[in-house]
This record gives sequence, C-alpha cells and structure tokens, in this order.
Amino acid sequence: MKKELLMLLSVMLLGSCGQKQEQNVKAPTRVKTQVVSPGMVDNAQTYMGIVEEREATAVSFTGMGVVKRMLVNEGQTVSKGQLIAEMDDTQARNLLSGAEAQMAQANDALERYKMLHDNGSLPEVQWVEIQSKVAQAQSQLEVARKNLADCRLIAPVSGIIGKKLIGAGETALPSQAVVSILDISTVKVKVAVPEAEIGGINASTPTSIMVEAVNGSYQGGRIEKGVQADALTHTYDIRINVANSNRKLLPGMVANVRFVSDGSQAIGSKMIPVTAVQKKSDGSLFVWTVGKDSTAHRMTVTIGQTQGNYVNVIDGLTIGDRIATEGYQKLSENSKVVF
Repeated sequence: MKKELLMLLSVMLLGSCGQKQEQNVKAPTRVKTQVVSPGMVDNAQTYMGIVEEREATAVSFTGMGVVKRMLVNEGQTVSKGQLIAEMDDTQARNLLSGAEAQMAQANDALERYKMLHDNGSLPEVQWVEIQSKVAQAQSQLEVARKNLADCRLIAPVSGIIGKKLIGAGETALPSQAVVSILDISTVKVKVAVPEAEIGGINASTPTSIMVEAVNGSYQGGRIEKGVQADALTHTYDIRINVANSNRKLLPGMVANVRFVSDGSQAIGSKMIPVTAVQKKSDGSLFVWTVGKDSTAHRMTVTIGQTQGNYVNVIDGLTIGDRIATEGYQKLSENSKVVF
C-alpha cells in the first residue's frame, strides 16, 4: 500500500514540475518598433505623400469580340509574354480557313501558269497578274493569322495586375483597357510641396520616408520636380523614387516624408525618439534593439543634440537598425518580441 502511495505521489510531483516548466515559457512581449532613420531638417514639417507605381500599362484587344476567358486576377504577378485573356475566335478561325484556301488555290494556279510561262506560251501580262494574285492571297493569309493571334491577349510587360476592367462574357471594344499592369519594382512617392519651399529641393535632396502600412522606413532616391503649381493650393508635385525590391510598397499607401538638411545635422546622422533612450544605474545610456530573429538586446549608445522629439545617436546604432519605442519596460536581454 505504501509503495502504491509513493508511486502516486511521484507521478503527481512529476506532473507538477512539467506544468511549472510550461508556465515558465514566456510568451513573446509585444512592442512597438521603429527603424533608425537619417537626420532631418530643423523645424521641418512632415509631408504627407502617396505611393504610386513606377509605370502603369493599360492592356487591350485590338479588335472587338466577346471575352471567352480571363486568366488573371487583381494583385497577381504576371510576366512579359504571359497569356492574360482570350476572346471568342470562331470568326477569326473561319476567316483563316478561307484565306488558307485562297492561298492554296493561288499557289496551284501559279504552278500551272509557270509551266506555260517557262515554255514561252504565256503572255508576260498574264504572268504578272498571276503573281499579283498570289501576293494578295499571301497578304490576306497574314492578316487572317494576325486576327486569330489577336484573340489572345498577351502581357506586354512584367508586373502586377492593378485592375481587371472586363470579365468573361463581356464584349471588349478595340483599344478598351481589359487590365492594367503596374510596375512596382520601384515606386514613386508623390508629395505636394508649398511654393515657398520648393526652391530648397533638388533632384538629389536626401529624404526619409516612413510608411506605417508596412511599418517600414525608407531612404528616398532621385526626386522628380513638377514645374507647374496647383492654381488653388500653390503647391508643386514632386515624386521621390524609392526602391521596392520586396514589393511591400503598394500604390495608394500613405507615406510620411521629411527632407534631410545639409545644415544642422549631417546626412549620415541617426535620429531616434528621445523616449526610446534609457539610463542604466551607472549613468550610461542604452536602447533596446530588435534583431532579425525578433530577439531583444540592450545596446549602449552615445547621444548628441536633440531635435524636437528626436535625438541624434553618435555611436552605438547604424541606420536601418530596429529599436523598441513602446512596451520596452517589460523587456530583458534575449527576450522574444512581436511587433
């Protein structure tokens, strides 16, 4: 009886230990993060921008007919040369059959008249006429083949399907857009800049761009400046080229844009929120960084001048590092986070 009691107690103790071990596995801590960005102009206003595609291509049939099949959907990636849609080709095939029959008849006549021509018993005028008929039949055959091929809509460029404007069963008109293909390998961020500030912006002015929809920070590339102001708002449209190799930035997303100053802050300065900086017991400063494996690490930093709610980090961080800006109070070294 005592042995059975001891065995029961042992099983209960092991079960209790297992439950404690399971309880000791902490769930990841949820934090809010931000990517370290370059220094920004003193007292600069944040401009609101809209992400645009690099280029949009409207794809359409060259003839009129009923769409038989649509082979793509909105948001789908397509490659150049890929079949997008098909039109009912019954009439085109009938025309091709007729053109092929005329071509065969013309070639047969050419062969028969050639023998007469070679024997010198066919007037030159009739021989030229036969050759002309063969050329006409060949031309009609090529047109019929092209009409049949045009019943298949092929992607002229690579990209993603932006909008599908016609569905199966609908009648497509010549040059009526069936789909639009967007090139988003790079995108443009469109910003309206007041006329009083447009003079300080040139094609190579560095920019810092934040897109909340993807929780990402980007450095802008070459700037395209508009030359005609809006009559009502007196603003000029500029477009900032942004690399988008991972295809995360999509047309229509809202972006916050700031221009880097050549004056007070160096181009390579690193700006982070003041509230993200904490102090150790020995007086040194640190921030919580988040690695690619979603693990938190304490990083000692040296800070410089403050700029509004931001502070310049002189040492300890590099542009592109991800830091925790909210929820870091619960963090410890190597703890897992979600953001």
